[in-house]
Amino acid sequence: MTRTDGYLLDNRQTEAAEHFSAFAALFDPTTFRHLEALGIGSGWRCWEVGAGGTSVVSWLAKKVGPTGRVVATGTDTSRLVPAARPPVEVRVHDLGAEEPPGEGFDLVHARLALVHVADRGRAMRSMVQALRPGGRILVEDADPALQPLLCPDEHGPEQQLANRLRHGFRRLLADRGTELPCGRVLPRLLREAGVTRVHADAYFPVASPACAALESVTIRQIRDQLVTAGLATDQDIDRHLANVTSGVLDLTTAPMISAWGRKQ
Repeated sequence: MTRTDGYLLDNRQTEAAEHFSAFAALFDPTTFRHLEALGIGSGWRCWEVGAGGTSVVSWLAKKVGPTGRVVATGTDTSRLVPAARPPVEVRVHDLGAEEPPGEGFDLVHARLALVHVADRGRAMRSMVQALRPGGRILVEDADPALQPLLCPDEHGPEQQLANRLRHGFRRLLADRGTELPCGRVLPRLLREAGVTRVHADAYFPVASPACAALESVTIRQIRDQLVTAGLATDQDIDRHLANVTSGVLDLTTAPMISAWGRKQ
């Protein structure tokens, strides 16, 4: 879910494609595992909420086949154009302000869609409303407050610098009104929206090459904001990017919490 008024990682930036690629490498396997477990198959009608890249949308399209339907929505759908062919329908949609783009869905999936929505309870109810009785929902969001460090093993100056820049990133998010404790509330929000059989787990990668790729592109995307806010210097950022490239850092991400269940 991308908001150009407050979201740091704008889809229109030149690094956005690289960001989506790194993010998909990290989290798509976990997302696909959960979707498989929910029983997705031929003919299913799916709503992919807050889609930024095409990896999940394309995977869903293959699973539902020509008799199924995938509605992919977001506030910025420019990068979904390559996937916009049957059974995929792409729509501009604001989860936080608009009604669902249909009803009777067999599956609703949202990854990093709620973190930038002010009224998360309303947004969750909207997604559940779009499901048919017995339909499945999978909602995934990170929770940086559960694990705020980029380098959990902070044993030297390189790791200390990395964690300082990660703290700066979180400051920038907070200054834009982003409420960071998001992933942990998903099970409760699902239950409050009338979802049953609610379960949740978390994926926490450590020392993955994809973590390094994601960190590199993220820092390059927010470089100007970090410097302007006085949270880092250009020299700090150059040194950190060199450390990331060198492979001396064991980098991680915030835990990605997945929560799922069925509509009554």
